[in-house]
Amino acid sequence: MPPSLTPAADPSLIETARRAFGGDAAMARELAGVVGVYSIRILVALLILGVTIWASKRLARLAHRAVDRLPHHHAADETLADFVSALVRYVVIAIGIIAVLQQIGVQATSVLAVLGAASLAVGLALQGTLGNVAAGVMIVLLRPYRVGDKVELNGRQGKVVDLDLFNTKVVDFDGLTLYLPNGKVFGEMIVNMSQSGHRRIELVFGIDYEDDLDIALRLLIEIAKAEARVLADPAPWAKVTSLGDSAVNVTLRCWTNPNDYTDTRFDLTKVIKEAFEANGLSFPYPHQVAIEREVNRPSEPPVL
Repeated sequence: MPPSLTPAADPSLIETARRAFGGDAAMARELAGVVGVYSIRILVALLILGVTIWASKRLARLAHRAVDRLPHHHAADETLADFVSALVRYVVIAIGIIAVLQQIGVQATSVLAVLGAASLAVGLALQGTLGNVAAGVMIVLLRPYRVGDKVELNGRQGKVVDLDLFNTKVVDFDGLTLYLPNGKVFGEMIVNMSQSGHRRIELVFGIDYEDDLDIALRLLIEIAKAEARVLADPAPWAKVTSLGDSAVNVTLRCWTNPNDYTDTRFDLTKVIKEAFEANGLSFPYPHQVAIEREVNRPSEPPVL
């Protein structure tokens, strides 16, 4: 560094450097100037790092509050708030680290090149995990289901109890806890049983050909309307739907809340069966008939 560009150095640094270099005043002055310059750069870099850490926490909290102010009523939106908050924090920290490296003399382009190569290597090694994270981000943003919803995922039905960027935790109707990778969930068909707010019950009964169909249809409608868990809108529907080999099939369709679906379906089946029998309607069922056939044995030849 030319003398004209050498900043003023601390006299104590010059004296220490002069002693270290055996009395060479010029070398000592040069070293003291370099140390002084880098001391200032390191102090500025530490200041930038401190401001970066403070700003990352502050902006992350602001992002979390901004997402919380959005209208939502489900825990899955809390996952979205946490994700956005973490994303803002790490972006700010990354920018701050690049500024720190530039301050101490490291070229940002070389750092970015190294980070890009490292990211490529890590991405190839963890492509399955990163795929789950990407799918988790899409699920959090698009929200095809939320915590508390009853769903069918990968052919398994249950209730979503937890959702993060890697897995969806489902408790099925047998009480088993399922951990489904988000990559497999998002790549398959998702059936949400809770999102619409109601679910249709369909019950089919076979009655005898000699029975009165009008009585059967009237009983189906009356029983559905008398059930408190059956919704009035859409209204219950009952029709003759098919002619079987030994019975006429009548069908009841009605709607209920998703949480009441199973109990309502089973209770309606019991009540309808009892009401049909009380009104003289019968349920044909297969019978096994044993037919004995006489075997004609050849007559014995006459005895000579």
